Amino acid sequence: MAETAFPTQARVVIVGGGVMGVGLAYHLGHEGWGPDTVLLEKAELTSGSTWHAAGQITHSTSSYGLGRCVDYNIDLYSGALEAETGQPVTWHGCGSFRLAYTEDEMDWLRHTLSVGRALGFNIELVSPDRVAELHPFYNLDGVLGALHTPDDGHVDPTNVTMSMAAGARAKGVRILRQCQATNITQDRDGSWLVETPRGTIRCEHVVNAGGTYARQMGEWSGLQLPMTSMTHHYFVTDEVPQFRDLDRELPVIRDDKKVSGYIRMEQNKGLIGIYEKENPNSVWHDHCPWEYENWLFEADYDRVMPYLEESLNRMPIFAELGITRDVHGAISHPPDGNPLIGPAPGVHNYWCCCGTQIGIGWGPGLTRELARWMVHGAAGISMREFDPRRFGPYATKDWQVTKAHEDYCLRHEIPFPHFNRLAGRPVKPSPLHETLAAKGAVHEEVFGFERPRWFARGDVPAVDQYSFRRSQVDEIIAEEVRAVRERVGIMDVTAFTKVEVAGPDAEALLDRLTANRMPRKTGSITLTHMLNRAGTIELETTIVRLGPDRFYLVCAAFFEQRLMDHLTQHRDGAEITITSLSEAWGALSLNGPRSREVLGACTATPLDNASFRWLSGQEIEVAGHKLWALRMSYAGELGWELHMPKAALLQVYEALWQAGTPHGIADYGSFAMNAMRMEKGFKGAGELTNEVTLAEADVLRFARTDKDYLGRDKTLDRDGARWLCTYLEIEPDGEIDGHGGEAVMLDGRVVGATASVAYGPTMGKILAFAYLAPEATAPGTALEVVIHGTPRPARVLDAPAYDPESRLPRTDAALEAAE
Repeated sequence: MAETAFPTQARVVIVGGGVMGVGLAYHLGHEGWGPDTVLLEKAELTSGSTWHAAGQITHSTSSYGLGRCVDYNIDLYSGALEAETGQPVTWHGCGSFRLAYTEDEMDWLRHTLSVGRALGFNIELVSPDRVAELHPFYNLDGVLGALHTPDDGHVDPTNVTMSMAAGARAKGVRILRQCQATNITQDRDGSWLVETPRGTIRCEHVVNAGGTYARQMGEWSGLQLPMTSMTHHYFVTDEVPQFRDLDRELPVIRDDKKVSGYIRMEQNKGLIGIYEKENPNSVWHDHCPWEYENWLFEADYDRVMPYLEESLNRMPIFAELGITRDVHGAISHPPDGNPLIGPAPGVHNYWCCCGTQIGIGWGPGLTRELARWMVHGAAGISMREFDPRRFGPYATKDWQVTKAHEDYCLRHEIPFPHFNRLAGRPVKPSPLHETLAAKGAVHEEVFGFERPRWFARGDVPAVDQYSFRRSQVDEIIAEEVRAVRERVGIMDVTAFTKVEVAGPDAEALLDRLTANRMPRKTGSITLTHMLNRAGTIELETTIVRLGPDRFYLVCAAFFEQRLMDHLTQHRDGAEITITSLSEAWGALSLNGPRSREVLGACTATPLDNASFRWLSGQEIEVAGHKLWALRMSYAGELGWELHMPKAALLQVYEALWQAGTPHGIADYGSFAMNAMRMEKGFKGAGELTNEVTLAEADVLRFARTDKDYLGRDKTLDRDGARWLCTYLEIEPDGEIDGHGGEAVMLDGRVVGATASVAYGPTMGKILAFAYLAPEATAPGTALEVVIHGTPRPARVLDAPAYDPESRLPRTDAALEAAE
């Protein structure tokens, strides 16, 4: 169809013609939706932020999911796209180096190497001599080593986008240029209306790929999409005489410490890109002007001068050259730096494809996954870190700006494990926040909530300590675990998602959305999973029956909006109410062999097995407050979760602490909780993702075969399993334990990667979950896990390392007394 023929209906309308919008159009075409897809661009393709991108792409990433995207993108740019469309992309496959000046940076590169091994990348850790051999002009003073990724390069961003546009058109996609969307609203029948000066298009799915306009476009539909436009510089030098006679292009240099950016060739000139680490600049906090096309800002040399001067020190051959071109353009930064890819919160069939600060590096791979999500019901990689619903209403505009500034300054800092971003906090502190902080709590943020990580003791300061290796914090974590295992521990778990579903149709709705049997009696508890139509996992949740038509759902904090949307979008007229209690209610977790004695001292309710069975809940009274006590334990001990209105939380905590003091009660945090769940072999969010079925996650014991539910047939298919979640023990070295994403090898070949890794202090072992090829999963199989670039012996376990028969959570009062 000619571009001038205006469509009034479509299955999909994509608004935005940058690399993200065009990439999605291209991949929807490949998924079979091309003839039903329309893309609108207000000006010309790439005229927003795409055209001024520097265009680098690297395999140097420690994110397993992004690594898969990057690898796909490099294959696409280096030949596949041009072969398909006949359109040049101008690929420069020059390779790259990421330099390290400190041992912490070297550890980062070693971990990245391990992840790269799992992904099959061409990647190696090299000495400065090797860098000098391939890049003789770079000043390597102080450099300890570098990560060499020879298949990296850079590409012309406009050519890539135009080539994907040609591919999209060939699959039937209609691309309308000079056609600005002016409003997006949802009709009563659920369809979306996209208004333009040329008419209105009614569609089933709408996609916001608006780049720096995406946030204000979301406001048309009542959405708050968190992102801020940050401005970034790169500079092109005069022609470099030393480049004229080179027989190959020099590798890109990523110098995070000294330059805070990148340096490469631009034909026979030099290109220097800088992400300054202080005083960054943001623009258009409320509104990006619609009339701006190919917009650039005047260079702010004062802001970047320290790094620009150091770049000339590192590349002395640039020192006497002039700057022929400065590029100072705006790029979208979400609060945590990760793009917004997936469903918008609270609405159906409105998709985000925006907030991507590295569109050329990440875009095509992410848009392929979004296309799969839209067409098939699930993406092929875990989308947890990209899902727009990871943010809630707390992400106000002012907070967005604060977090975007923080993210920009961290762009070229070491991504330490568990890095704690502190700007703009606290947002949603628990009633216990100040009490626990005074006791040494180091908090983390999850979905806006503050949750304790660990508690400083002795002369250890209550601040995060960052390293890829063990530190004194690990001893503190071990002591917290010991307290729970031997005595009793208490943790503030207010951050959990807490949702009540009530009404005559509540049980029927939940039954058709969950794989396990619904709890039958009031107070009964079921652990279950919700799936999508592709049969992969949306989330894991605990369901408590509070009454004949009332159910209480508890799951991980960051799944709150996903759970609310899943329930709402599948209610199909059911007579129910869905109420989030997450901000109104708090929760405590009390675990350990003395937990019954502690709780028993605070309530008149009998707590023996006959009166209060395992995996059941009762309404009890503690410190004068009614609350729900749920007998279950993520630590694998005798224990209870106590859920209550927030107004009761402080008094209940104080009562339990007083009762527990004679028993050696201790506070513990999420780091100890994670170590204990790994010792117990409990899978978490890192294992239960949208890319795996229940069969692949090895949780079919929680799935019924005698009832119908969403995704049932696909999730029960054992024979179709591509990989299996496998529990491993890994030989410790006392120094480095691993952090997830590491390659797992059988007989010298890669058979999978770790999902979660933690040291189990009770067992004295490194424990891991890994997704492995089925032939590598038999209990007792000897494997190797590549940790920091070095293979370590590992073995497949067939039972939890701790309390394999799960006797401890079922401990009765009579047995306690005998002990």
